[in-house]
Amino acid sequence: MHAITIPEPGGPEALVWDEVPDPVPGEGEALVEVVASAVNRADVLQRQGFYNPPPGASPYPGLECSGRIAALGPGVSGWAVGDEVCALLPGGGYAEKVAVAAGQLLPVPEGVDLVRAAALPEVTCTVWSNVFMISHLRPGETLLVHGGSSGIGTMAIQLAKAVGAMVAVTAGSKEKLERCAELGADILINYREQDFVAEIKQATDGAGADVILDNMGAKYLDRNVQSLAVNGRLAIIGMQGGVKGELNIGALLGKRAAISATSLRARPLGEKASIVAAVREHVWPLLVAGHVRPVVDRELPMSDAATAHRVVEDSGHVGKVLLVAPDRA
Repeated sequence: MHAITIPEPGGPEALVWDEVPDPVPGEGEALVEVVASAVNRADVLQRQGFYNPPPGASPYPGLECSGRIAALGPGVSGWAVGDEVCALLPGGGYAEKVAVAAGQLLPVPEGVDLVRAAALPEVTCTVWSNVFMISHLRPGETLLVHGGSSGIGTMAIQLAKAVGAMVAVTAGSKEKLERCAELGADILINYREQDFVAEIKQATDGAGADVILDNMGAKYLDRNVQSLAVNGRLAIIGMQGGVKGELNIGALLGKRAAISATSLRARPLGEKASIVAAVREHVWPLLVAGHVRPVVDRELPMSDAATAHRVVEDSGHVGKVLLVAPDRA
């Protein structure tokens, strides 16, 4: 088969479409013929040499895919060869085939195109686990999403609206904010021109956000705490703004607030399987009903992963950038 390899870390040109050995499904795994994968910030970090796959995972980038089951390893039940699926991966999505733990497989939702289904696993699992399983967003509460036009942001808006929450977003342009509004965002904040602390306070009559989904890390830590409501919950899922920040514990105590920080890739199989099962139970019916949909900016050939990485690094996209395997769609 062919896969995108990284012979040496570097810029987008470090991604090489090369012939590699076919994976073999082990105990509890399925072999998926990949139709499409999606580009995530973690893939960019891996390409740069800063985010290696967990032990035992595929060395190729790609944290999600869609495709068809080609073979089943020992001990797999509930799936059949030929099933159309999408999957959460620890790596290996930028390839023509990938071995997947059965607990990380999801059926392609009715009404969703097989290629576009590749845009679903990482964002749905990230949003559902952080905003709902950990932070317990409830109807009537306010969610603040940083990077509202990103893949995760566009899904967070839709899921929060589906459960009856108010949604505030930050984004860097009028056009991106307009796209967020089309998805249901109520409070639109241009972080280049507005102070999100002041804006969220004004929009909530001084109360603040009940839940904040943050991809920036250190850069926003203090202002996020300022923006929290009493009993608020800050969920940190990224470090685009640095890894070390100063925390005002007094402010956190005064609000009886909580901070969580998570990633999906290195979690044990059992934890990821539990998240996938929750997503299938709670999110998949919303997709089938048309209340939630994948947001895809563009589709590119998998062999042109370098161009896809440039698009993501330039942050000019809204939603997900997909990589389509040759002759598979």
